[in-house]
Amino acid sequence: MDSLTQIILGAAVGEAVLGKKVGNKAMLYGAIAGTIPDLDIFASYFTDTVSALAIHRGFSHSIVFSAMAAPILAWVVTRYEAYKDFKGWAWLFFWALFTHPLLDAFTTWGTQLFWPLDIRIAFQSIFVIDPLYTVPFLIFLILAMFQKRTSTKRRRYNHIGLIVSSSYLALTLVLKWVAHNQFESALIDQNIAYKQIDTRPSPLNTILWSANIETEDAYLLAYYSFFDTQPISFETYKKDHELLGNLADNKKVQQMIGISKGWYTISYKDSKLLFNDLRFGLLSMEKGAQNFVFQYEIVRDADGQVQFIEQEKTNRDGRKLMSDLWARIKGN
Repeated sequence: MDSLTQIILGAAVGEAVLGKKVGNKAMLYGAIAGTIPDLDIFASYFTDTVSALAIHRGFSHSIVFSAMAAPILAWVVTRYEAYKDFKGWAWLFFWALFTHPLLDAFTTWGTQLFWPLDIRIAFQSIFVIDPLYTVPFLIFLILAMFQKRTSTKRRRYNHIGLIVSSSYLALTLVLKWVAHNQFESALIDQNIAYKQIDTRPSPLNTILWSANIETEDAYLLAYYSFFDTQPISFETYKKDHELLGNLADNKKVQQMIGISKGWYTISYKDSKLLFNDLRFGLLSMEKGAQNFVFQYEIVRDADGQVQFIEQEKTNRDGRKLMSDLWARIKGN
């Protein structure tokens, strides 16, 4: 999830663990801990694109990391804070650290929660930014913040925020199940044979859902809104994996294919060989659009090593996507 949401979650968890003992400091330290796992993004400054993607939401988003970092952070804090309960601080930091990847597991990218096992948990039921999750949570956290630390209202507001946000998270799983069934029914009705189907919410909401469907030589992309009145339509994108040629056996290419979970197409644009990660959809809902959210040019550097260069996205792309989404949410 986005940084603001993780800060709110961490603060609420910190309050739940130690708020009665240390007041707003529990929120502060919980908020700080809630951002720590995402420091893995700095890997992009020290390594190549593919390696940075592999590192993201890996070790720092695991139970192992939470268990290792919590006592270290607790030891540091007890060196200078008046409240010296090591166990209490360790418990706060563990839950603030652990709930971060737990929440991220509901997103499309997922988390390697059980690192070092190469298993990425991704329920794909909520977008990385969802106001319906974040805003109510923030309101109740602020209400709790302005109460005395021993106040019953403070605990009640914080608990309500945690319950409302968690309930919405559970609801997203139900909505995903409904949308998934709609896609499957449409495939059956239209006599489309397929190998597998992958569903996820569109940006900023859980009303409009998208699906990737794998067939023998292509992927089908489709959208479904709970306000739809017409049958679901499917857009075909050829896999064109053969365009990789000898690059198909390259270590970096194989690593990128693994990161995408096999949901990718290969295309040429302006003499560029492009790797398109299908899991995050397109920047446009126009028929035949090719501007995927995550699109990488495959090149060889001066040393002959294969590199992936992410294609830039502009503010105009974002505005166009929001406009298309708003129109599509209202139904087909």
